[in-house]
Amino acid sequence: MSKNTQVNELLSRLTHVLIDAQLWQLTPIEPKKLLSSEPFCCDTLQFEQWLQFVFIPKLQQLLDARLPLPTKVSIAPMAEVHFSNHACFLSLHTVLIELDDTLSGR
Repeated sequence: MSKNTQVNELLSRLTHVLIDAQLWQLTPIEPKKLLSSEPFCCDTLQFEQWLQFVFIPKLQQLLDARLPLPTKVSIAPMAEVHFSNHACFLSLHTVLIELDDTLSGR
């Protein structure tokens, strides 16, 4: 299985985990909230919003355009901080570790 196929499947799994955990937002985000210069837009978005409105769409755009994917990714540690007490922690953390490892070539 190609790296792009793996990443596409992992993005789909991540989306489903967020939906199942009731962390998927049905209303669009205000565009000005996406203009943050902070990592993960931590000053304007919740982590799950960043995953939904920044991370997933950006990787999907790269995949669709057949552009190079990032090769140094470390999203799982942020999930450890943000979701550690959430019921969905294990499923979210697992898929994010897999994404980190796949993108980083581990």
